[in-house]
Amino acid sequence: MNKSSQSHSGSIKNKLTFSYLLIIVIMIIPTVYSISVTRRHTKHYDQIITNVSRANRINQIVKVDISNEIWEIVAGFKAFQDGNQYEILDTITTGFTDMMESTEVEENRRLIEVAFRTESTLQKYVDMLGDQIASNAPVSDNEQILEEIRGCSSLLNDILQEFIVAEIETATVTNESIKQASKNLTIIQVVIACIVVLVAITSLASVTRNIRKPIQDMEELSNRIAIGDLEARAELPHVEELDHLTENLNIMAGKIKELIDENIREQQNLQKAEMKTLQAQITPHFLYNTFDTIIWLAESGQTDQVIEITRAFSSFFRISLSKGHEWISIEQELEHVRHYLTIQGIRYRDILDYTIEFDESLNGRKVLKLMLQPLVENAIYHGIKNKRGRGVLKVVVKRNGDRILFSVEDNGMGFTPERLEEVKAELERNDDAEKLMSVYGLYNVNKRLKLYYDDTVKLIIETEYKKGTTVSFEIPLVSGMTGDSLV
Repeated sequence: MNKSSQSHSGSIKNKLTFSYLLIIVIMIIPTVYSISVTRRHTKHYDQIITNVSRANRINQIVKVDISNEIWEIVAGFKAFQDGNQYEILDTITTGFTDMMESTEVEENRRLIEVAFRTESTLQKYVDMLGDQIASNAPVSDNEQILEEIRGCSSLLNDILQEFIVAEIETATVTNESIKQASKNLTIIQVVIACIVVLVAITSLASVTRNIRKPIQDMEELSNRIAIGDLEARAELPHVEELDHLTENLNIMAGKIKELIDENIREQQNLQKAEMKTLQAQITPHFLYNTFDTIIWLAESGQTDQVIEITRAFSSFFRISLSKGHEWISIEQELEHVRHYLTIQGIRYRDILDYTIEFDESLNGRKVLKLMLQPLVENAIYHGIKNKRGRGVLKVVVKRNGDRILFSVEDNGMGFTPERLEEVKAELERNDDAEKLMSVYGLYNVNKRLKLYYDDTVKLIIETEYKKGTTVSFEIPLVSGMTGDSLV
């Protein structure tokens, strides 16, 4: 995935999370608004009710308690110093102070200030009464002060009544504010409900689009791959959860195409290898030498050997063709090698001895044809012919545990360590066998073993310079692979 696609890719999870958070935040708004308005109005109402209650209580004290207390003092029923007039006045002052602190309306606060001043005047008259009583003033003077005190009390009563009415009006305004807040809350809830529905529909459409289209593209891609269109590719949806899946499907299609192309190349290489093997057996050099040997034997009057080499020559090619079959019995494979060695033995009878060892319990087992003859040919031309003295070649086919061992052993020149490494490297090449120097026979056998069996089946070369070489391979011993002769 390139950087541009990554920068534009989105996550379905992130989109859903964002949508849910947005809806939650939007749904919280009316709750927060409702709580805020309710708390504010509740506090205001509580202040109004408290103030009205205090005003009523103070009004009762002003109307009854202070007048009665002063009258009892003036009438002589109670001494001035024994009276509760100052405690009553302190109670009134404390009440006014609390009302002032809890009142927010400026007009109502001014009424309390007026009440404070009136209460201050009332207290002055009480002090004057105390001074007159202490100086034994006439009763008429004391009664005059009592009338002034009652006048102040009446004025305080009027102020408190006006304050109570003002607070009730404030409560009415607050009630209207509550009604308006309720209307606003209703409007907010309706708007939020519409927004939530819009967000939900938009999120659903977006998520559906981000999922449905990529899945349809991937389904179409899989259908095209199923019908053999391996060039098909799906565009990246730029969705985090689906980008990797789409990219993997595209990679899979490419890998399948590569594997099919590789298989085609392998089949072509196999066909080339088989053709090389057959061509190696019918090269003009081999034909000329064989025919020269037949002519030489005929001219020398060795009729029996002419018949023997001609029969071997005919059987050799008959098994090579095998009516187009790829698999033949091990007995036929060994017969093919025996005919080849018969021909070469007559030609090189002075330098070549050979033996063939076969485990009879393997009768009827099948093997890929033309596997041993190239190994025998390689042993003769690159091993025995390059040494002095008589060469010995040994072909062995036997059981080795749960596998069948095929080996061709010679006592020829063998390989130097350097040459052995070169041969092994050439056997592992994957390009055209025509580029090989001299081991194309071994290369073809090794290639066909890997193609028809698996990578564990391959040629093993064991050699010692100037002492000989053994080339072998093992194939699985598969039960039941028996059959009649194919030729």
